[in-house]
Amino acid sequence: MPELPEVAAIADYVRGAAVGTTIRRVDVAALSVLKTYSPGPADLVGAEVTDSERIGKYFVLRARTAAGESVAMVVHLSRAGWLRWSAKLPSTPLRPGGKSPIALRVHVGPPGQGFDLTEAGTQKRLAVWIVRDPAEVEMLASLGPDALAVSRDEFAAILAASRSQLKTVLRDQRVIAGIGNAYSDEILHTARLSPFASAKGLNAEAVTRLYEAMRSELDDAVARSVGQHVATLKAEKRSGMAVHGRTGSPCPVCGDTVREVSLYDRSFQYCPTCQTGGKILADRRMSRLLK
Repeated sequence: MPELPEVAAIADYVRGAAVGTTIRRVDVAALSVLKTYSPGPADLVGAEVTDSERIGKYFVLRARTAAGESVAMVVHLSRAGWLRWSAKLPSTPLRPGGKSPIALRVHVGPPGQGFDLTEAGTQKRLAVWIVRDPAEVEMLASLGPDALAVSRDEFAAILAASRSQLKTVLRDQRVIAGIGNAYSDEILHTARLSPFASAKGLNAEAVTRLYEAMRSELDDAVARSVGQHVATLKAEKRSGMAVHGRTGSPCPVCGDTVREVSLYDRSFQYCPTCQTGGKILADRRMSRLLK
């Protein structure tokens, strides 16, 4: 799933390639991807791109019509979505209902240039809103403070008010925006804290350790990602992971074996020595997990 660093890099790349150019055409192959109908894709055509930005884990493309009206495309890539930039887009319109992973195509700038929004797998969760103001998107309006903007004291207050486990708090976009499954694993590993530790039970030293780990992990990932071509971002994300996606590998800090917990349709990783005092967490789907 693209998270804060990858979406920041996508927004940066599109900003450099598209700002000041005109949206020439928008092709929709999967109608289910559109979560709004007015404004619609046709309202983007002829508009000049004015900015590209990240809000939480959402990608936002801003534009201005010839009449001077603001219009924005808000994109949530979800678990299997991606933005694929190309200077050689086919001119042939997309066929709705086909088997292609391409859900939506935006032709912007010179002929052939633009991007596809794609989604792999069968669970179609990629979502696009076309609005006058991103604040109109309810999911954006409900976001918590951004993970790279929240202060240490604000972060401490968020943890103290929560009854959830740390893994849940870090991933909840209504609490802290921008972090998903992968970077929450990395943050907790760097902070040397169990995913199942109680958020409100942390002492001041542990809160500071977690806050600093969150900032350092995300800052480092953004620094590695921004400036790269969109096509290389997935590989860059994987290469920077210490525990996430590395089940069975040695922990780069202590050498212990990285373990995995599976829960419903997802899994996460941790190091027992670094994070749980050597304790192996239960790994039973649909079961009550050990704390």
